[in-house]
Amino acid sequence: MIATGFTGGTLDRADHMRHDADALAAAIGNWQARLLKLEGWEPEVTEDGRLGWTMLTEASDEAEFVLLGLDEGRPRFAAYEPAAGAAPPFRSPSLFGMLDQLQEGEAATFAAARSVLDWHARHRFCASCGGPTRMFRAGWARRCDNCNSEHFPRVDPVVIMIAEHDGRALLGRQPSWPAGRYSALAGFVEPGESLEEAVRREIAEEAGVRVGEVRYVASQPWPFPSQLMIACVGIAEGDALTIDRNELETAGWFTRDEVRASLAGEDAPFTAPPRYAIAHTLLTEWARG
Repeated sequence: MIATGFTGGTLDRADHMRHDADALAAAIGNWQARLLKLEGWEPEVTEDGRLGWTMLTEASDEAEFVLLGLDEGRPRFAAYEPAAGAAPPFRSPSLFGMLDQLQEGEAATFAAARSVLDWHARHRFCASCGGPTRMFRAGWARRCDNCNSEHFPRVDPVVIMIAEHDGRALLGRQPSWPAGRYSALAGFVEPGESLEEAVRREIAEEAGVRVGEVRYVASQPWPFPSQLMIACVGIAEGDALTIDRNELETAGWFTRDEVRASLAGEDAPFTAPPRYAIAHTLLTEWARG
């Protein structure tokens, strides 16, 4: 199994408790219950790379508790604060630094909490009738007070891929990225297409390259706000590029030696994506051949 960022969580998600109001109430009242410490939308990280936790009494009176799961039987919660609003569209440099510090599995808990809390903030009203919704199922669903429709946290599938041709990988960069950084191409899966079709379409749209065979490599949750990144490699039929400047600043082909050097932090023609991003994992697996 290929380990990717934001995976490897150790909490038991305790689905049975999501349907049991009495069990949930008992968990909230349990003296061992703990609340994930968030400053805005960023976690508190201890010196040893673990998430910070506090007592449930630290939440505001308006807070609603989302059951993240059980840690060896001990309840773990996140607090949805209605007044906080949705998460910002950007990620701060301090958050990137925290993610690099977290021990294995800790980022998975943060990812789940951030995604579901942001979903609550964005789904206060029913998509069917516009009526107000309220939390149920221990914070893993909302129900409309008007039409009784039930809504569940959504996850948007995104393909992230490199095209391979003659022992080289196609990578691109966006102008908002740090200078010199290149990464895999990516795009949302559209209704009515398979993952393989999405890979072929996105590479053709962004770089003008036709792809035949597509193979799956690994997947990763991405909590900004809530995607499932699906990493693939596509075999290109040619290497001529026609770059969509609306999507990419530039793109190019890189050899395995160049990719290996970049991943190792050595002198290379580009800077690799950060380790917690699945693009880093994808390049690592491709570089191994």
